[in-house]
Amino acid sequence: MDLRDLYKQLIIEESQNPAQRREVEDATHSGQGKNPSCGDELSLELRLNPTDERIEDCAFQGVGCAISTASASIMSKLLKGKTAAEAKQLLREFLKLIREGEVSADEEEHLGEAMAFADISRMPARVKCAVLAWHTALNLLGEEADRELDPDEFLD
Repeated sequence: MDLRDLYKQLIIEESQNPAQRREVEDATHSGQGKNPSCGDELSLELRLNPTDERIEDCAFQGVGCAISTASASIMSKLLKGKTAAEAKQLLREFLKLIREGEVSADEEEHLGEAMAFADISRMPARVKCAVLAWHTALNLLGEEADRELDPDEFLD
């Protein structure tokens, strides 16, 4: 089994049993994300510690395709324990991965399981599914994504 097969399996498993699909108790931030092109909708919640600005918990609820669900769940796990600044950096690194199809070795290490989505840039119809939760999280943390990822930019 090669790495791509392992990544596909991770996405399937995470979409079928998303560990982070639930409410966040005492959430300090919440927001909605919607992908009108395919109907994915999610509500993202996180609890930020006011003292050290660490994300104590992050989860989502909603409906979406396997890519959207798996991406939201993996992102939610990765954000836990990060400061708001670290989380924003991680979110931007993921969007770079989707936009450019690759990242540095350090960024790859930071992204961990999210590297399973590295090939999404080759699937233009799935780009917005993969980035929905990540854009929503950036918005929750008070930062707009640099630009909307347009699936048409991934067409040859």
